[in-house]
Amino acid sequence: MAAGRIRLVRRGSAAVVALATAAVTATLAVPGGLVASAHGLAAVPPRHVFPVQGCAVAYAHSHHDYPATDIFAARGCRVVAPTAGRVDEVTTRDRWVAGTNLGADRGGLSFSVVGDDGVRYYGSHLSALAPGVHVGQRVRTGQLLGRVGDTGDARGVGTHLHFGISWPTRAGVWWVRRGEVYPWPYLDVWRAGGDRSPLIAVRAARARAGSLPPCRVDC
Repeated sequence: MAAGRIRLVRRGSAAVVALATAAVTATLAVPGGLVASAHGLAAVPPRHVFPVQGCAVAYAHSHHDYPATDIFAARGCRVVAPTAGRVDEVTTRDRWVAGTNLGADRGGLSFSVVGDDGVRYYGSHLSALAPGVHVGQRVRTGQLLGRVGDTGDARGVGTHLHFGISWPTRAGVWWVRRGEVYPWPYLDVWRAGGDRSPLIAVRAARARAGSLPPCRVDC
């Protein structure tokens, strides 16, 4: 019901005029972090942002072997928290060795954040983590977490951020953490200044796979 609409209520022969929605304002989200209301447009902070900031980026709508997105950008570009939440895991040392190519080590320097929306967001191949990033840390949307690099098995591939979306698990379940839902549809929206959570898709993927599926590829 629109603000200011008047409703007539008849009681016997008397008509009582009631302002049905004097304190109600209809709102509509629009792109670019704005909210349209009866009082005009107001800026509101987005709940999600593109995870690489301040640099030109390139990424595909596909990924080898499992759902994820590699966001190619120059070394040192800012990598930020895509949404508010808590740091879930941090890898501070690059242990990857080509001869063994262990799946747990392929990400090099990395982080994961469990967002307030219940989704886990993972970023890896960093050249450096931001000072002080630690497990349990509360982070805000857009907070600096690290810098684009090529640690882990990204050596020789080109500097990029491997970005994965999944559901939270216990620590060390790297084959789920690396990606269970394709990020690119959400990256497209965030890059354009819009806001879209992957929560529904993540819940559906978990229902299909189970909360702790076995590793099947690149293990």
